[in-house]
Amino acid sequence: MALLSVARRIQRTHTQIPFPFLFQRSATVPSAFPSPSTQQLPLLSLAFHQTFFISSRTSLLTSNFSTLQSLSTQTLNYPFEFASLPFNDPDPQEPALLHLLKRVAHFSSETEAMASLDESGIKATQGLVCSIIWTLREEWRLAFLAFKWGEKWRIARENTYELMIWVLGNQRKFNMAWCLIRDLYRSSMDTRRAMFIMIDRYAAASDPCKAIQTFHTMEKFRMTPDEEAFSNLLKALCRYGNIEEAEEIMLVNKKLFPLDVDGFNIILNGWCNILVDVFEAKRVWREMSKYCITPNATSYTHMISCFSKVGNLFDSLRLYDEMKKRGWDPGIDVYNSLVYVLTRENCLNEAYNILKKMRKTGLQPDSATYNSMIRPLCEAEKVEEARNILSIMKEENLSPTTETYHAFLHGVGFEGTLEVLNHMKVAGLGPNGDTFLLVLGKFFKMEQPEHALKIWAEMKHFQVFPSSSHYRALVEGLATSGWLVKAREYYDEMRSCGFLDDPKLKKLLEGPKQQSGNMEREYWKWLNVWFWLRMELLLLMGEDIESITSSTTS
Repeated sequence: MALLSVARRIQRTHTQIPFPFLFQRSATVPSAFPSPSTQQLPLLSLAFHQTFFISSRTSLLTSNFSTLQSLSTQTLNYPFEFASLPFNDPDPQEPALLHLLKRVAHFSSETEAMASLDESGIKATQGLVCSIIWTLREEWRLAFLAFKWGEKWRIARENTYELMIWVLGNQRKFNMAWCLIRDLYRSSMDTRRAMFIMIDRYAAASDPCKAIQTFHTMEKFRMTPDEEAFSNLLKALCRYGNIEEAEEIMLVNKKLFPLDVDGFNIILNGWCNILVDVFEAKRVWREMSKYCITPNATSYTHMISCFSKVGNLFDSLRLYDEMKKRGWDPGIDVYNSLVYVLTRENCLNEAYNILKKMRKTGLQPDSATYNSMIRPLCEAEKVEEARNILSIMKEENLSPTTETYHAFLHGVGFEGTLEVLNHMKVAGLGPNGDTFLLVLGKFFKMEQPEHALKIWAEMKHFQVFPSSSHYRALVEGLATSGWLVKAREYYDEMRSCGFLDDPKLKKLLEGPKQQSGNMEREYWKWLNVWFWLRMELLLLMGEDIESITSSTTS
């Protein structure tokens, strides 16, 4: 009740704005960022123990608090528990095979390339082939060549096929992926997981219709599209933002797959944690009541998460109380959401009280809990409080995570960013591809493309090699910053590395040229109109044709 009274007090401060949860907090970005020379930055190894300097002139770039990654970067993750494949231990033959594959890729025929691989003396193993395919996941031609070589030596198993299908789907080579599924089927191997991968990749490629069609195609491969398959379809659609399609197919198929709380929770998760749409989440909550579906602990967890992300403290606490009254025990995710929204709404003492409540229920705060406090403090430039939270975190033998470092990255300049990256490397926590996407986005939003290019140059130093997502972020950022020449250079480099054309980027790069041509055409059109109007006017004034011609040419 004490927390609810705090929430009501905060809510009253927002009465001037109707529906305050519509307005997500955004920080203004300064036009001029402190130059590295003006920042007296301590060593980051000291910063995480003592101080972490952030200039008071620096406004932080805010985003919805979420442990989920952006849709554009999800293809960089380990897919479908492929970690279970036998390539956890590096094969000493891998560097030699990588070098050889890049060399034989230029041969005129596949037979010649295979012969060269066979004569190399490299022994084909399933672990080696899978590791090479994963390493070359952004260069699908080379990855496919390695797969064919493994297939020739009969060491390609079901999970090898599945990994290759994922790589091909990731690069939108769906026809080739379907050929591999047919090969699996003809070899009497299980195609079920391969079909799930195709559904996932179609959804990731923003093609929900093909994802749904693939689900219905399962029968052709003698598989029953059962509840597990239907659940996987809904999750895949929601995971990549196709939540309306997922909800529609769930309702359309309610006779075949009766509506239940688990299905609605998948949809709720989409609206609450993927797109963070409070209106749609509330609507689905009401729909559950309409279909006599009683929300469970997971339903409440999603809704509380959604309200906390948009800073709606009152409804977060209201649902928390309601959840307990209905007999559901809040899990650590619920407490993390409450800690986040309380910290964000300047109720740090109440956030500490939530930590005490967690311990009383037998739950121990983890790194994610403390990150839920550090992130909003960094966003609000309350770095001293964030350092205090970090100290408490360390006292409880909880090490900073990648999310912790990412939170502090929001508030430092170029030199400070390098310090954070170096500290991440020392701690064995990256930096990874997502880290650099975050940093690139930050500098472009702050209108500092020169620092974005410097960070790009630093990527190789940290053994992070650009993916298609990194190239897209760089090219789009440079183009929108007006650095079109550089943007075209990196787009050409992206294409030369074997990445697919991006129509959106091509249009962005060609836009100014086309606009310039349009302006020129408009100029001559109006000049022509002006010329004839002037002639008409002079004729009306009684001028003869010779005098008009001489006056217009002079």
